[in-house]
Amino acid sequence: MQPEIKTLPVKDFPPLLGEIPDAPETLYYRGTLPNWDQKFLCVVGSRKYSSYGKEACEQLISGLAGYPIVIVSGLALGIDSIAHKAALSAGLKTIAVPGSGLDWKVLYPAAHLNLAKQIIQSGGTLLSEFEADFRATPYSFPQRNRIMAGLSNAVLVIEAEQKSGTLITSRLATEYNRDVLALPGSIFSQGSAGPHMLIKLGATPVTSPQDILNVLGFKEEKTGTKRDYSNCTPAEQTILELLAQPMPKDELIRASGLTTSEANTTLSVLEIKGLIKETMGEVRLT
Repeated sequence: MQPEIKTLPVKDFPPLLGEIPDAPETLYYRGTLPNWDQKFLCVVGSRKYSSYGKEACEQLISGLAGYPIVIVSGLALGIDSIAHKAALSAGLKTIAVPGSGLDWKVLYPAAHLNLAKQIIQSGGTLLSEFEADFRATPYSFPQRNRIMAGLSNAVLVIEAEQKSGTLITSRLATEYNRDVLALPGSIFSQGSAGPHMLIKLGATPVTSPQDILNVLGFKEEKTGTKRDYSNCTPAEQTILELLAQPMPKDELIRASGLTTSEANTTLSVLEIKGLIKETMGEVRLT
């Protein structure tokens, strides 16, 4: 049985959202509300994404695993849905802000109904200012973008053409005094024209999960923030514990007690998750 649609009292609005000049008067939600003391990263991008944009989005978000970060996006086709799915895979909570009401009959896009239910089942949230039976319209998407930008500490733009509607969210983020981040790409890609323009205007270029963590204030060497690896498998945790200090790969495999095949598979998964990297012949934590 799916949770019912509830009204969020104004006193329980996300604190950051309450700061914007055009804050919504009413919010409806489905699922579990997050702890608003966490950091919120809004991830947006083109519906017409490239394989590079998809892979970069997945790896950047997987590298945030273990941190108190909530991924915010719009449930739309393209990068939005990739961001939600990457958050679920990384064990991060995610908030979807669709351009429609939250009744299953009108939820937009209908193709992401199952994704919306997965978000709820994983402890995430669907959030909207529109009445439950409100059907998406062209104006409702720019309107919901201000909620996505308003409740987030930072907005990351993955891919967008120079005149893309995606850039509305980044513009609002700037107006709300939020950090704007952008993924650099090929100078020959129209999908990278938007991020490149944002970088020229002062957005932070993002080439690794650590760039995002720095913007959100997670600097391990200064704050002593400890990452949570509880969502990792026993084999993954074994590898991570051994990497208190960087180790050569062959030595790490021997020390793990895993078979060579299992160890190599585990190392590949951890690298995809952004938790480790291999440089100069040694494997180390990111």
